[in-house]
This record gives sequence, C-alpha cells and structure tokens, in this order.
Amino acid sequence: MTEQTMAAGFAAAFADYACDNGADRPALLADSGLAEDDLSDQDNRVAVAAYQSLIGAAIAQTGDTALLLRHTLESRLETISVVGQIVHTSASLRHSIEQLNRYLHLMADVNLPSGADRFELQHTDAGLWIVDHLFVPREAYLGVEASLARFISEFRRSFPAATFEIGLEVTYPPPPHVDQYPELFRVPVQFNASRNALQIDLVWDSPETQFKPGNTYVFGIFTRHADKLLEDFRADTSIRAQIESQILPKLHEGTISMDRVAKDIGMSRQTLYRRLKEESVTFAEIHDDLRQRMAVEYLGSQKVTVNETAYLLGFSEASSFVRAFKRWTGLSPTAYLNKAM
Repeated sequence: MTEQTMAAGFAAAFADYACDNGADRPALLADSGLAEDDLSDQDNRVAVAAYQSLIGAAIAQTGDTALLLRHTLESRLETISVVGQIVHTSASLRHSIEQLNRYLHLMADVNLPSGADRFELQHTDAGLWIVDHLFVPREAYLGVEASLARFISEFRRSFPAATFEIGLEVTYPPPPHVDQYPELFRVPVQFNASRNALQIDLVWDSPETQFKPGNTYVFGIFTRHADKLLEDFRADTSIRAQIESQILPKLHEGTISMDRVAKDIGMSRQTLYRRLKEESVTFAEIHDDLRQRMAVEYLGSQKVTVNETAYLLGFSEASSFVRAFKRWTGLSPTAYLNKAM
C-alpha cells in the first residue's frame, strides 16, 4: 500500500511538546518507529502512520487525550512549516486559505475528491464559515480537531483584541476531553454534525479587512521555496510511482499483468520484482492501493454511481467492489457517500 507522508516539522514539534509535558522521548521514538534523524529537518517527509503512532504513544504516556489539541493552540505554524511562513505573509484571510490549499501536500498527504480544495471560506444564511472538506472516520477526530484549532490558534496570536471564532460544528461525538473544550475552544460546539466547520466573524471576509501589508519580497522567497518542495514531491521517481502511472489508465481492465507493466517501463520481470522488494511493496499492493484511492476520488466527486465506479476500477461485479471498499474503509460505498454529503 502506498504510504502517506507528511512534513517532519509537525512530528518534531509535537514530540518536543509531549516531552515538555512528561513524555519520555526515547520511548516515544521507539513506539512510533521514528529516529532523531527523521526529525532533524522540518521539510523531511515522515510516514503519517508514524506521526499518528507518536500521538498515540504520547497520549498513553501522559494520560492527556487533549495533548495534540493543546499543542496546536500553543504552537506557531510558521515555526513548524514553510506553509506557516507563507500564510503569515498573506494579504487577507481568503488569500491565506488559497495558500493553504495550494501547498496542502507540503504539510501532509490527503485524499480529496477530484478538483476539491480542503478548506473553503463559505458564506451561508447562518454566517461565515471555514469548512474542512477532508472526510475522515469519526474515530480519527484528533486530526480534525487540530486542523480547526490551528485557525483559532493563529488568529488569537496575530489579532488578540479581535473576535475571530464564533462557533464550531464537528462530525465526531464528544471526545474524552470534552470538559476542556470551553477553556480551549471558547465557543459553542455542535457534535455529531454533518460537516467539520468553524464559524468566524463576518468582518474577516470584508474587502476592508486586510492584513498588515506583507513583505512581498519575503513572501516571494517563501513561495519559491515551497514551489521547489512541491516540484520535488511530485517528481517521484520511485518504482511505485512508475507502476502507478502505467496501471492507472488500465484499471478498468481488472487483472493487470506484472509482466506487461515490466515491459512497458522497460525492465525485466526479475528486475521489477527486485526493485519492488527494495521499496518493501508488492505489485498487488500497489494495484490494490491505487484502486482504493481512485474509489474514494470517484465516489467523493458524486458524479458516478457505485456500479460505474466498480466498472472503472475493473471489478467484474459490484458486489466484489463493495466487499473491497469495506475492507479499505470499514464502510460500504453507500455509507461512505452518506457521511461525505
């Protein structure tokens, strides 16, 4: 399965915070599979699964389920990621959200519906909202909680005398540390909602509300650095990436021969097998993972049916696709669509 990665700066900052709050660093690193070298440069990439294990280990050691939330509210994004530097030299809230969406993958790999941005500034009859369109299972609430808290954290620090957050809607049920929400979020929270969204004061999307003039020279330096990182990130020359580029247009065919793919990328089957072994992945795992990611993308776009998605992914029967989708996500395609709406 293709491993999702993220910027090491987030893991490094959280590890430091956890240790300041009583966690044992060697034990944290051992439990997460991370090494000090992995955390030495904030632009390094580490596995998302390792970061999640780091969080779980820190919570287990400290007994504090709100540890990640408090870290988010007390830390500064610009010290963790170049994306934070870009956001803090943006001209307005709308401009900063555009930058977040543009450089999202520098912070972490996410699976979004095709053509969708993760964050949207949305006007409704109920007010102005920052909507997080990333769909995650309810039990994975820690990441959602932190992503919305990040907006609050940055604005509290930059505009301490102004009103920013007004209310919060989240899809997950009350977490174990719900008693700390009034102190930490300081706004009403609706749990088990249909979306994850932060309501903010209307003034933040007014043409008259601009941030202090940013240093355009510095902004240019940050964005050029980020663009180079994005270019490197996308120029993946791993054997996994080469195989995915070959099998993606052939997914609808169902069974795809490893021999055929080896020939298409100009190497023998034995060489391809050796290269896959070096990357600790199998041909079948790559095929299965690509099917999973494309299934989420097709269904997330809400433009094709379950039966059509099954065909596009090469399943001979819709029932086989349903079983595979449940294995991938824990949900049926219909249940997934209902949660994403």
